[in-house]
Amino acid sequence: MMRYPIKMRRDDNYFLVTFPDIPEAITQGRTEEEALEAAKDALETALDFYFDDGREVPEPSPLKKRQAFVELPVSVSAKVLLLNEMIRQKVRPVELARRLHTTPQEVNRLVNIRHTSKIDGIASALKALGKTLHITTLSDAA
Repeated sequence: MMRYPIKMRRDDNYFLVTFPDIPEAITQGRTEEEALEAAKDALETALDFYFDDGREVPEPSPLKKRQAFVELPVSVSAKVLLLNEMIRQKVRPVELARRLHTTPQEVNRLVNIRHTSKIDGIASALKALGKTLHITTLSDAA
């Protein structure tokens, strides 16, 4: 899963949250907990802009010791990897659909972060691009 570092600072009566890697994602909350919850939605909303524009999503910076972060769900992390690989290889949904023997609409669903997709479908799409999706476990300290 991708973990995007955040910066949180107190601003009068609110906690302001920004993402160094995704400058479009900015939010706030009255409490730290409320700000962190809003940050999850702000990050996914900002990622929508990248997906809609067909722009590569920046990878998260390495976390510093005890740095707060927002962790993307596994399926969204995999969709980011798929979109980025399609952009790097200049493969359009129509071409990927041809390789997968499916419809372009199905590929468009795979690269829509608001659409629920099975991880197997994303893995198959990555494989059609010559990549393999590996899922590993990390300790909480990582």
